[in-house]
Amino acid sequence: MADEELRSIRFDPNARARSGESSTTHVWYTDPTNKVCAGFWASDDFKGPVTYSEAEFCTLLTGEVRLTDKYGLTETYRAGDSFMIPAGFQGHWETVEPVRKFFMLYESKGL
Repeated sequence: MADEELRSIRFDPNARARSGESSTTHVWYTDPTNKVCAGFWASDDFKGPVTYSEAEFCTLLTGEVRLTDKYGLTETYRAGDSFMIPAGFQGHWETVEPVRKFFMLYESKGL
């Protein structure tokens, strides 16, 4: 980390998906190995199947999401909740209420 510097990130807490798009992503940091990144994601109405090759830790700033795994187990997360999605997760993501979240991803093979 000797080559890394601290830096401020300008954050718009009201960021919304662009017109006609279901989500928006802002990647604020990617490490030199390209295995870790962190940023912000917003979605007003995303619903669909998801497959994660990477592990994701996220904190919901606003909204509500429902994640259902391939076995039918469903978890609901709301503003203020933090949770981990393991690498290899397969299931369904449903944005119940418009979501804004901070995320951090780790991909062992690189992003």
